[in-house]
Amino acid sequence: MEKPYYFIRYEWYDRVDLDALAKELEESFIVELRPQPSGSLDLSIYRKEREGLKVTGDSLSVFLYPFKAVLFQREPAPFTPRDLMLRRRILELYRRNRSSILATSIHREPKFQISEKGTYQV
Repeated sequence: MEKPYYFIRYEWYDRVDLDALAKELEESFIVELRPQPSGSLDLSIYRKEREGLKVTGDSLSVFLYPFKAVLFQREPAPFTPRDLMLRRRILELYRRNRSSILATSIHREPKFQISEKGTYQV
C-alpha cells in the first residue's frame, strides 16, 4: 500500500515572510491562516513563531511557519502540475532538510508520482 507524501523542510537563519508568501500563493492556491493563540503564561521562546498558513493545491497541502514547512497529502495521489509548482516554491524558500546545524536526523524526500508522466521522482 502506498503512503501519502509527507516531507518537512526548514529555514535556519532567515525567517520566511508569511504575509508576503500568502499574497504570492493566493493567486494560484487556497491559503488559510492558522492562528495559534498564546497567553501571558506561555514561556516558550517560540510563542510568536506558532502562527502559520495552510496552503492547498490539488492533492498536496503545506503547513507553513516562519522556519518550517510541512508538505503532506491526506491520501496518496499523483502530483499535478499545480502540486509540483507549490512543492518547487516551498523547497526554494525552505532550503534545509534538518531542523538545525546540530541536528543529526536528516529528512529525505519520499518518492512521489507525477500525474502526467506516471513516473516516480526523488
